[in-house]
Amino acid sequence: MIFLFQDTDLVPSDIAAGLTLLHQEQDKVDLSRDPDEVVSQSPSHSGVDDLDVELDKAAHYMQFAAAAYGWPLYVYSNPLTGLCKLCGECCQNRRAQHDIVGGDHLNCHFGSILQTTGLQYRDFIHISFHNRIYEIPFFVALDHKTETILVAVRGTLSLEDVLTDLSADCENLHTDGVDGDCFSHKGICQAACYIYRRLINDGILNQAFTVAPEYKLVIVGHSLGAGTAAVLAVQLRSSFPTLKCYAFSPPGGLFSKALADYSKSFIISIIVGKDLVPRLSLPNMDDLKNRILRMVVNCNRPKYQILLHGCWYELFGGSPDDFPTELDSRNMASLTQPLLAEQTIMVQKSSSYSTLTDGCPLDSPRYPHLFLPGKVIHITEDSRSGWLCLSDVKYRAQWSTEASFSSIYISPRMLTDHMPDIVLGALRSLCQERGGCGPCQTPQHDLPTNRF
Repeated sequence: MIFLFQDTDLVPSDIAAGLTLLHQEQDKVDLSRDPDEVVSQSPSHSGVDDLDVELDKAAHYMQFAAAAYGWPLYVYSNPLTGLCKLCGECCQNRRAQHDIVGGDHLNCHFGSILQTTGLQYRDFIHISFHNRIYEIPFFVALDHKTETILVAVRGTLSLEDVLTDLSADCENLHTDGVDGDCFSHKGICQAACYIYRRLINDGILNQAFTVAPEYKLVIVGHSLGAGTAAVLAVQLRSSFPTLKCYAFSPPGGLFSKALADYSKSFIISIIVGKDLVPRLSLPNMDDLKNRILRMVVNCNRPKYQILLHGCWYELFGGSPDDFPTELDSRNMASLTQPLLAEQTIMVQKSSSYSTLTDGCPLDSPRYPHLFLPGKVIHITEDSRSGWLCLSDVKYRAQWSTEASFSSIYISPRMLTDHMPDIVLGALRSLCQERGGCGPCQTPQHDLPTNRF
């Protein structure tokens, strides 16, 4: 966050105050919004029955996306019994090490995958834990319950994965039959190309379809894995026209508009609550910076009051403070006032600060806009009872649009809503509330329904 403001005179406490003001303004807007506004924006071609079917499938496939994280997520989600179960699996399956690519010397990763998915050793075609920049782990397995060949791609779990995430330049992704510019996130595109070469050139998919020729191809992943799965689905679409992709909490800056529209027929993105990652893109970060600058410029309250009230609001809730915000009507003279009424902050006039006072439009993009893949299902909290980890959360789900994720939402849950166990718990909760059927009804021994 700090690197965004290197060309300004803001100090960390100014940024914190701006985030506090922005969070409360966004909450005020939410409180005044029509609760049916998001639903009214739902795609007209997607009915309630279609949504229920996709949620059932997503709840099932999310297990595989979570399993791809290996033992760290499994132990985190099962702190009391996870290690004991893994010890049993490690001893039992040591003979399978020669079929596994990459470092899994004690078979802990593979043991956790078996525990999470409920599959047998014979159901796995290929498992790779090889991890470098642009080269991320994945596995291919036969899911007999849904009669699919599953390719599950792991999300961010290492420094190499972080560097892949940060390679946010655009790269051409030529796709036959798509009119318009076709480009994607460079790091994710490179990771998808690596898995594509492994699947096709090494004959992994050919081996899978030799074993189960009547099965269909499904690609899943969470976070970085979701973005990679989506790009991989675009690359494989021409060879496997019936394939489906379920992208859980995918990064927002992924596809050009033409590719995003093209992917709507075979990719489903599932996003929970106020998750930061699906809203994270270079234009959105630039927009966040400008919003924070406008907040601090337009407010003349002492900084300590803003931060103290913000801490109280984050911990105990209540009503958002009625501090002046960027929505208030103000003349241009007010924009020249010192930041947060502190004369000493303005050491020099920065270029970003000048854009506010010179009338430069805030919405002029400096970066190409990239969009979420496929059709989007947004899961939000409907109600919450209890306290903290013992709370009982009820969810609602609806089809959504790219516009709902066009800006970053400041919230304490912007990171926790991204966690794979939270996504899986929300999907399972929705299935249980509806008395879900089909693939959603799976053993509940792997990951907990709710942790927060």
